[in-house]
Amino acid sequence: MKFYAQERVALFIDGANLHATARTLNFDIDYKKLQVFFEGKCNLIRAFYYTALIEDQEYSPIRPLVDWLDYNGYTMVTKPAKEFTDAAGRRKIKGNMDVELAIDVMEMAQHLDHIVLFSGDGDFRRLVEAVQRKGVRVTVISTVKTQPSMIADELRRQADHFVDLTDLRPEIERGHGDDRPRGRDRGEPLDEGPQDDDEEDFEDEDEDYYEPQPA
Repeated sequence: MKFYAQERVALFIDGANLHATARTLNFDIDYKKLQVFFEGKCNLIRAFYYTALIEDQEYSPIRPLVDWLDYNGYTMVTKPAKEFTDAAGRRKIKGNMDVELAIDVMEMAQHLDHIVLFSGDGDFRRLVEAVQRKGVRVTVISTVKTQPSMIADELRRQADHFVDLTDLRPEIERGHGDDRPRGRDRGEPLDEGPQDDDEEDFEDEDEDYYEPQPA
């Protein structure tokens, strides 16, 4: 990654998208390590984390992570998730945070030199283009090491720099003995008995970050 010591940087983390990417790569993210890593490379102004929450659940698996991030230097942006029933009659959760993330990026752009976007969602291509016109560099972090790729080709092409999450893994992977909350952000599974951890409970409205990477 290309950083300058004094440049003003902010992280914008699409929580559900980043979790899906790390989960596909079979590792958990240590958000304290992630924070320290970037603080050592630049003037980190803010680290935003976006996720939808089910407000009326008695227990939310993601709540410990949200609370930990909130108390440890991250700016949390949340909203209520929407619940629906799919064609098979299964209850699902949908929580898209694209608008909230885009608004914050545009508002913060005048105070930043470099934006780091943790997402592979192709809908952010126009957002990246817009802040680049303001003179802000953009690094996008996702992966092309999966089949299919987790980043939309148009987003990867638009970014000034693309960093594969696998290259950051040695710096940000959560150790087995770490008792900090895991980055389990795929929406909260509804309490309907035992859950298969390979089953996707979280439905993202935008799935183009699963587009295959052209050869």
